[in-house]
Amino acid sequence: MSTLENVTTRREGVSPERKRRRPSGEPPPLPRPLRMTGKIMLALAAIVILVWLVMVLVEGTGAWMARADLAVSRFVARFRSDTLTAVARTIDDLLVSDLTLRLLRWATILALLAFKRLRHLLVYLASILVVGFITTGVAALIARPRPLGIEILDHWQGAAHPSTQMAALAATLLGILYTLVVPGRYRDYGKVVAGTVIVAAGLARIYLGVEHPSDTITGLILAVTISIVAFRRMTPNDVFPVAYGGGRTAHLDIGGERGDAIKRALEEQLGLTVLSMKPFGLEGSGGSTPIRLKVADGEGTSYLFAKLYAQSHLRADRWYKVGRTLLYGRLEDESSFNTVRRLVQYEDYLLRVMVDAGINAPRPYGFVEITPEREYLIVTDFVEGAKEILDAEVTDEIIDNAMHIVRQFWDAGVAHRDIKPSNLLVKGDEVHVIDVAFGEVRPSPWRQAVDLANMMLVLALRSDPERVYRIALRYFTPEEIAEAFAATHGMTMPSQSRSMLRQQGGRSFLGIGRSSRSEVLAKFRELAPPHARISIQRWSARRVGLTFACLLGVILLLSITLGNLRGALLVGDPAASQAALSAIARAPECGVISDPLILVSQTVPSASRVPCLEALPLGWGFQAVNVDDTSSRFFLNYDRLGADHVTATFKGSCDVSQATPVPSTLSIEGVVQVERIRSYANRYVGSRFYVFEGGCLEMEFDFTGRGRTGLAADVWSSFGLVSRSEINEGIESLDLTS
Repeated sequence: MSTLENVTTRREGVSPERKRRRPSGEPPPLPRPLRMTGKIMLALAAIVILVWLVMVLVEGTGAWMARADLAVSRFVARFRSDTLTAVARTIDDLLVSDLTLRLLRWATILALLAFKRLRHLLVYLASILVVGFITTGVAALIARPRPLGIEILDHWQGAAHPSTQMAALAATLLGILYTLVVPGRYRDYGKVVAGTVIVAAGLARIYLGVEHPSDTITGLILAVTISIVAFRRMTPNDVFPVAYGGGRTAHLDIGGERGDAIKRALEEQLGLTVLSMKPFGLEGSGGSTPIRLKVADGEGTSYLFAKLYAQSHLRADRWYKVGRTLLYGRLEDESSFNTVRRLVQYEDYLLRVMVDAGINAPRPYGFVEITPEREYLIVTDFVEGAKEILDAEVTDEIIDNAMHIVRQFWDAGVAHRDIKPSNLLVKGDEVHVIDVAFGEVRPSPWRQAVDLANMMLVLALRSDPERVYRIALRYFTPEEIAEAFAATHGMTMPSQSRSMLRQQGGRSFLGIGRSSRSEVLAKFRELAPPHARISIQRWSARRVGLTFACLLGVILLLSITLGNLRGALLVGDPAASQAALSAIARAPECGVISDPLILVSQTVPSASRVPCLEALPLGWGFQAVNVDDTSSRFFLNYDRLGADHVTATFKGSCDVSQATPVPSTLSIEGVVQVERIRSYANRYVGSRFYVFEGGCLEMEFDFTGRGRTGLAADVWSSFGLVSRSEINEGIESLDLTS
């Protein structure tokens, strides 16, 4: 009969007859469906993406949206007054300004660092970067103009759709809610405040004519969807709670829906009727959530022990093993678990191996599935009446029992790998080992030696090294003990043992004399025969490759992240950040009244002419045009030696002092062409100007190499001018008033 059959049939009330197989298609005990809010936001985001694809791929399909937007904007504009305009400008400048976003984002980052919520910090930064990347990229591609026929009453930059400013504000505020505000009443209040701020800012920008209604709504949909999905998937509150009362984030809440799911799963999958359950021994557990179960046992009750594992614990195990490999190599042939199921299966298997070997470890009942591949619960016997070894009087019999357990480990070919006070329970004169999740079958000799040393160090906390060493000689040779302490250093000890041994002098620890870590280790090494220090810094091809890959990955990640954060967090060169936000990827071509050309015309509304691009000379290419409420800057690249790029700026006025006339490439009445050359020598440096009523176009160049003087004329010939009347006629032909 198997161990599980022995366990499940020895108790009355723990019967396989109570088990129930979940039919195909029935949800698990704790399903993780997408909530209604998430479904609605994802549906809206899908609609937005579909609209974007149609707008980009099919020319002119945005007219229907423009008509609806302009109808709303013109209706709102009827209510303009000096007082409302002043209020709207104040709201826009205060809530959507770069300074406000900078203060909010950096304050959040510093707070998350102070509270050590690194995972929340990473998700917060990632959500801001993704929202900024998508909104600026789509805006550059669509290049939608600002509202037409309506006076724009405040500053703006870049294309109108989607609203990058409103998306940035929404992502920032939602990040604050999901990383700093405690769920429940306070977060509900925060959502009301954030919603009020967002609505006020959006209405102000629509009133000021800076954005169309659909621009604001689309930006908000995108930011809210990305933020909600990111935080709910990567930092769910039941796994990574936002709390200020201390405790470990590894511990999951076992109340509410999860508590009901655990009880249901235990009854259906193991035949256990749970009467109550509560966390147990949280202080000594960081890799799972330990629980004490009170179950029905015939006409009475009994207690069992359980541990809840989730994906967060799996990730912690992966990073632990990666970090251990980087620190001192891969001393055992171990691999990270791919799923939570594999992790809990392994612990259940290892418990059975230890029980079969006669080791005092809790008998396993098996494990149950809470959420497939995400949460599992393993159940074992509860050592009733046992105390943690630090709370017990350690006698010679207890020391002997503990040394016997290590000898059993060696003989059975297993290692515990996490021997510390909280994992050693004492009942009478018997010692029980628990929490074998980090255990190993067929460990390396080094790992076996470290287990021995860690056990002796724990026993020395409640006795003294001489007693422990004397009793250990009953099971181990002096050479084996010497090897154990030659292989043991600070990083090979569990953190609980390390922190206790670190405390210095005195007899304050439970009234029992104790020594510092260095004194205890020195005493054991003095008692044991001399042995050369065993280095744990073992290098291998895997460790070298992993270290190099991690360093390279960190460097690349930092360079990419810092480069993007310059704009996302509004740091560094302000001009560079603004240029990235206001870039338009579509060229305003001559001969067609397109959205990019209309957008460029809006930057200098006083100009009688608007620059556009003709066919570019061989070797030249269009990079981008940056637009805001004062100017448009054209960037052209040259792919040959002698020049990198030129910049042409369309603005309201130009300084043409000391400029000389040049033969005009355009024969347009009222347009004057002049140039100002600053160097003719090895470099051809200067500016060329088109000057016309209400505006001008200035091209700055700096060419070297052969043919440098001809480059200016070539690229200058690619610029054309469209009259304001032609643009107005083109806008009217779109029939946006119907």
